[in-house]
Amino acid sequence: MSVDVPLEYGGSGQTFFSSILVIEEMSRIDASVGLLLDLQNTLLNRLVLSCGTEEQKHDYLPRMAKNLVASFCLSEPTSGSDAFALKTTAKKQGDYYVLNGTKMWISNAEISGVYLVMANTNPQAKHKGISTFIVDRETEGLRIGKRENKLGLKASSTCMVHFDDCKVPAKNLLGKEGEGYKYAISMLNEGRIGIGAQMVGICQGAFDKTIPYTKERKQFGQRIFDFQGMQHQIASLATEIEAARLLTYNAARLRDAKLP
Repeated sequence: MSVDVPLEYGGSGQTFFSSILVIEEMSRIDASVGLLLDLQNTLLNRLVLSCGTEEQKHDYLPRMAKNLVASFCLSEPTSGSDAFALKTTAKKQGDYYVLNGTKMWISNAEISGVYLVMANTNPQAKHKGISTFIVDRETEGLRIGKRENKLGLKASSTCMVHFDDCKVPAKNLLGKEGEGYKYAISMLNEGRIGIGAQMVGICQGAFDKTIPYTKERKQFGQRIFDFQGMQHQIASLATEIEAARLLTYNAARLRDAKLP
């Protein structure tokens, strides 16, 4: 749950590359678990670790390392690919920010205990008015929508998350006001490496099941594995998987080395 989070915050203190290895191996067996670990390790933990105050880090990271699942709330019904055209607002009222809006396609929303929410504190500034908030599940005004019926990843819930006059303490502002889009861009780039690891793991898992089948299945008196045409396909797939793996690993190494 927290592979590369420092030991002082309850993590394992390993590298980002180690996170990628874990995500790949878990995705090889169960894609939904791989997705959860990807989001938690490459996006959510990183966001709190990079932008949070010491109080926020000590409050949330140890729990996220154990069993506190988090969700990243950016996409909305009217802003998917153009994610920073979001409509969710956060208005400062005394010691609170009042959030109003709806988030869509939120992974693990059904089981999450905390949500990292992108909301606009200054709509006139457009994307430069976006800020990030830590919103606990029990916060009044937060409501989880119905679970989407997806084609796959059934064990991972995907839901809408609604904020109706949701009062969030000002101390739960993550980072600086108006800097949310910068944080999101940085973290999403790391998250994409995790997505690569998911895909490699899923492909390897499918490949691992394919080979035994080709050796059991017989046609025209012999195993389909023994047909040259089948062997060409197997070799091509193995090469593509290994190429994807090496590209993903290299991206993770560059991230650990703080290189582009």
